[in-house]
Amino acid sequence: MLDLKPQEQNPKLLSPLTLAFLGDAVYELCVRQRVVAEGNCPVNDMHRKAVKLVNAAAQSDAFERISGALTEEELAVYKRGRNANATSSPKHAALADYRRATGVEALFGYLYLKGETERIGELFDLACAAAEG
Repeated sequence: MLDLKPQEQNPKLLSPLTLAFLGDAVYELCVRQRVVAEGNCPVNDMHRKAVKLVNAAAQSDAFERISGALTEEELAVYKRGRNANATSSPKHAALADYRRATGVEALFGYLYLKGETERIGELFDLACAAAEG
């Protein structure tokens, strides 16, 4: 059975790459919801819009827009993700963008596991509002 509610576990005990693994899906869902909210259009168009927002460069830019709004705890989680030693290297992104994107994903995974979906929405809206405006 599919359970979309956060699991009851302490996200502080998970590795930053595990948090990023989950956070990647959380971030993608936020993007897809935003794309769908823009209105009905062909699926290929929606996919292209989503891909522009879910990549290392776009997520790195998102961090630049939300960094000033992060709490100390959130910034610490981001840094754990950014500094994690991934076994893979980016194919289509600069290493710095890839690391910042991993930090953003770790933060979103952490907030999700803490059940802070409202905070996820706040940060995601802030990132998108700044990007659009």
